[in-house]
Amino acid sequence: MADVRITTADNPFNPFDDFDRWYKFDTIHGYNSLGLVARLAFISDQLSEVEKLDEEERAIDSIVSSEINVDGNWRKLTREDADTLFPKQDSSKEEEKA
Repeated sequence: MADVRITTADNPFNPFDDFDRWYKFDTIHGYNSLGLVARLAFISDQLSEVEKLDEEERAIDSIVSSEINVDGNWRKLTREDADTLFPKQDSSKEEEKA
């Protein structure tokens, strides 16, 4: 089981490490990605945490590969992909610039 999130191609924020800004961008642009995942995932209190994560990933896979993703904007993002696409800033270099 991989650590995955849904995102859109135009969202410049990392949903793993910068969730608040990622979510704000997502909702301002009308994507409501998390709401879409919630509608498609079959989650109940009877599922284990692992089963819930598996179901969320299944829902993300469904969105990414479905006809609602006509323009290919929605993407499945793994932690490894996010670390490559959104390199962490070295805070000591940021302080030197100030």
